[in-house]
Amino acid sequence: MALDGVTLAYLVSELAPQLIGARIDKIHQPEKDEIHLQLRQQGSRRLLLSTSATSPRFHFTEETKKNPPSPPMFCMILRKHLEGGKIVNLHQTALERVVTFEIQNYNDRGDLVSLHLHLEIMGKHSNLILVDPTTHTILDGLKRYSHALSQYREVLPGRTYLAPPSQGKLPPQENEELWRQTLYEEDLERSITSILLARFAGISPELAREIVIQAGLKPEILLHQCGDIDCSRLFQAYRRLCNPEEILEIKPCLYYNPALKTQLVAFSFTPFQQYQDLRRENVPSLNDAVQIFYQSKTSNNSLESKRGSLRKIVQEQHAHFSKKLKIYEEALLNANSSLNYQKWGELLTANLYRIPQGTVEASVEDYFDPTLASVIIPLNPHISVIDNAQHYYKLYNKAKATLLKTKSLKETTLEEVQYLASLRVSLDQASTLTELTEIHLELVGQGYVTGKHLKKNTLKLKKGRPQANAKSKLKSPKEVPQPRIYRSSQGKSIFVGKNNAQNDWLSLRKGKPNDLWLHVKQIPGSHVLVPLDEGEEFPDDTTLEEAAALAIYYSQARGSSQVAVDYTHVKQLKKPNSAKPGMVIYDQNWTLYLTPKTEILEQLLASEEITE
Repeated sequence: MALDGVTLAYLVSELAPQLIGARIDKIHQPEKDEIHLQLRQQGSRRLLLSTSATSPRFHFTEETKKNPPSPPMFCMILRKHLEGGKIVNLHQTALERVVTFEIQNYNDRGDLVSLHLHLEIMGKHSNLILVDPTTHTILDGLKRYSHALSQYREVLPGRTYLAPPSQGKLPPQENEELWRQTLYEEDLERSITSILLARFAGISPELAREIVIQAGLKPEILLHQCGDIDCSRLFQAYRRLCNPEEILEIKPCLYYNPALKTQLVAFSFTPFQQYQDLRRENVPSLNDAVQIFYQSKTSNNSLESKRGSLRKIVQEQHAHFSKKLKIYEEALLNANSSLNYQKWGELLTANLYRIPQGTVEASVEDYFDPTLASVIIPLNPHISVIDNAQHYYKLYNKAKATLLKTKSLKETTLEEVQYLASLRVSLDQASTLTELTEIHLELVGQGYVTGKHLKKNTLKLKKGRPQANAKSKLKSPKEVPQPRIYRSSQGKSIFVGKNNAQNDWLSLRKGKPNDLWLHVKQIPGSHVLVPLDEGEEFPDDTTLEEAAALAIYYSQARGSSQVAVDYTHVKQLKKPNSAKPGMVIYDQNWTLYLTPKTEILEQLLASEEITE
């Protein structure tokens, strides 16, 4: 959920005892929208203040980030005024998303002065502003802007500080009659959720929804559908959730996708009924919940950003080679149709003295045809018959040369298209930055992108096509690959490659000759390996079907039915010279046709062993 005014009030209440009295030892600005305060109070702790448009917040953190070579201007201003100072108070006004740090410090003249550091948590308008409270003058802001960007206020040094404009929402209500009166001032056709969101301070869409659910009502219920009892339940739920000053104990929670163990979906200061279908994890403090959630969100943003940049490269290359493949196919089609010109040349030569000079076409018997059917051959009347025959011979030789040259080009281009399709599958299914980094290194190795970490001239790129020998110049990574490892219902281990490099490692190095290998037939996807005991030729049928289900799930055929899955022993696998990563061939195999069952897949995915 969002860090709304109510949740922020609970967080302020929790952190205030730990912050008040703390000394500010050091100040850093590792990101353009992020300030770290190194605090000292019975030990050292780091407080993060973020004005990120996607995840503004504040909380203690143990994460340390690399600082820029020279501190930004705002960081230097904070160091000048706040380093060595003491936090004497921390407060939030009327559930607004503005947290004020009151800090006392000695100025250049040795006088003890008070300063206010306002953290405004308001999405893309979030800001961190240092203010002199005696004159309400802005000393500086993390994000400066003038009236050209905001007609309401300027955030510039020397300007008067104005709090963000009020939205006209009501503070926490203790009187049920007044609370009801506020509700019934709204349109009767409006939903309760939207009324709570619009009229009462500190409430986010998730919290408004939770109030309605905890009142035993449907989230989409309209105002005119609520009776007296419903209104009483709504008020009790509102009081229970939205009055931080009266609630002494909270139970912070994190919520994960039940199918993916590490995918964090939401957090809350108390268990929310709307998340009951998610996997819940209780955490000791709201600070921990906020920290873990937003660090996960930041990591996911980085993950999607890197995935997007790599996907763009792969898609552009795939489109390029697909276009080339189409050109080669059309050239081969035209060349095949031109092979008939050899016969026309021979028929013209055989009938040289029977065809009048200057005719536009010749009808001759086709002695290549057992029925001796007549063939009509177009002619150029301005040249001799023998020159027409030579013209057709030239067209035939040209077509023959085209076939000879274009066939190998088509095969090479088709290999590139198939390889890039496999990369797209790996990119879509990568779940960590480590996996994306491995794919990035693979793209570097194949010459699709340059690697700054490589020595100069290690890779040389041709326009539109990577060097075929680029990969041979790269050193293999020293780290042992970490493929996905699952456990079948019969207790067998099942290994699944996360990318082409891991596929090669599984199939050609990890797998023993008699281990079972699976792959979706003629479709990009992961290699799957089932280690077998000595003397065991095949696993049990259940393990075989579950391994095939994983091969389908981690392929381009995910979600399809009656998918063909090839399986064979590792000793049957061969990797041709100069073959792309992840590409192997085999002569002997069996094929299984399977439609994976959802419940079996869920059990398999839940059995994944975390290796990173």
